[in-house]
Amino acid sequence: MTLDGTRSYVLGAGAVVDPGPLDDAHLRALAGVGPVELILVTHRHADHTAGAARLRELTGAPVRAADPAHCHGGAPLSDGEVLDVAGLRIEVLATPGHTADSACFVVGPADGGAEAVVLTGDTVLGAGTTVIAEPDGSLADYLASLDRLEHVTTSGPRGTLRGLPGHGPVVEDLTATVRAYRAHRLERLAQVRAALAALGPAATADDVTATVYSDVPVTVRAAARQSVTAQLAYLRAVTR
Repeated sequence: MTLDGTRSYVLGAGAVVDPGPLDDAHLRALAGVGPVELILVTHRHADHTAGAARLRELTGAPVRAADPAHCHGGAPLSDGEVLDVAGLRIEVLATPGHTADSACFVVGPADGGAEAVVLTGDTVLGAGTTVIAEPDGSLADYLASLDRLEHVTTSGPRGTLRGLPGHGPVVEDLTATVRAYRAHRLERLAQVRAALAALGPAATADDVTATVYSDVPVTVRAAARQSVTAQLAYLRAVTR
């Protein structure tokens, strides 16, 4: 589920994004990069947040997230908020869908220069696609967030932006990946519609998962079921 592990990012020498699990050696390494001024969280999942409180203990830096439950000594993040930390400009971009509290961070020089990257958390991964996670994931929100990410990556003078994901390698062309993600989601949605037509109205999420995600390894079938549940909820909403 985490590919080769969860990525923690150090921005300049003053901010840490996604401290990761409660691994003291890892957290001490993050604390040792310099005077940490701020700790940011992309979303609530424990592989990103479990070490946040401990990293605050080690550094004294506040932890900020969209969800107040994952803030420690800092205020919740607001969509569109701009943070100036360690000579960098960090713009908060609400991107719900994977979870309701998911956020991305557009990071560039404080002087607003063209060079920037987008920290995408689990909204866009470095390999494969992400799950629409229960209980608060939403396919409608996720598709809207992909639209928003595409707008960010194609507007202004920035050129091709790289994505720094929560799992997997760097995404060299975030625009192309976002478009591929959208196409994949719409293809899966069409497959769910076809499965429902074949299986009948009494079909369960398990039935649809077995049909649509038969190519997915059993080890991640539970995650696929979460996405099916979100797809079914989306279809019910649009057919009301």
